[in-house]
Amino acid sequence: MKKHKIVVVEDETDIRELIAHNLEREGFEVRTASDGEEAIQLVREILPELVLLDLMIPKLDGLEVCKVIKNDEKTSQIPIIMVTAKGEESDIILGLGLGADDYLTKPFSPKELLARIKAVLRRGQSRENQVVSDRIVFKDVVIDADRHEVLISGKPVIFTATEFKLLHFMAARSGRVFSRSHLLSSVIGEDAFVFERNIDVHIQSLRKKMGTYRGMIETVRGVGYRFRGDVE
Repeated sequence: MKKHKIVVVEDETDIRELIAHNLEREGFEVRTASDGEEAIQLVREILPELVLLDLMIPKLDGLEVCKVIKNDEKTSQIPIIMVTAKGEESDIILGLGLGADDYLTKPFSPKELLARIKAVLRRGQSRENQVVSDRIVFKDVVIDADRHEVLISGKPVIFTATEFKLLHFMAARSGRVFSRSHLLSSVIGEDAFVFERNIDVHIQSLRKKMGTYRGMIETVRGVGYRFRGDVE
């Protein structure tokens, strides 16, 4: 079986080696980088399945590295998990806005790290294997973009145009965390005269209309929201 390649970007030698050891023990092929410039060069060279990216690294910080990777057509689809220190909520929001797929806050356990990596890789594999379709199904929730229709337990539920776009956008990227600003620019548009907190109002309305499946829209404290298709 082909091993998943992971690039670990961490400037602290002990932490970098510990992470690499744990991931290699789980069957991953691991390459490491200790600064931002080395990280970008390595990612472009080997095109890994995932990048584990510490934000506080020399030469180019993690946010700049994330931006470069996501703006390069060759590497833009590679998932990134950011690693941050506690209290760096602003950096988390910026990173997610740049296209990062998830984040971990230090300190974290090897078990938590492995769970996050496997979840992100599963989502990526699911997207690769998915037949292109505007019809999304999770349990008894059906979101049909062609019909502009949402069925919950077989019954149609009416959503406003903005609510529908928001629900479809998040459900199509199930499991990924989005900041309010990212949702605002992607769904409503950067030029719209609305505030980031307006997203909260739309989310509240979505949850109310989704009834027993309201838990599929999860609040990520201090960051934003994600759709969880595996939640009742």
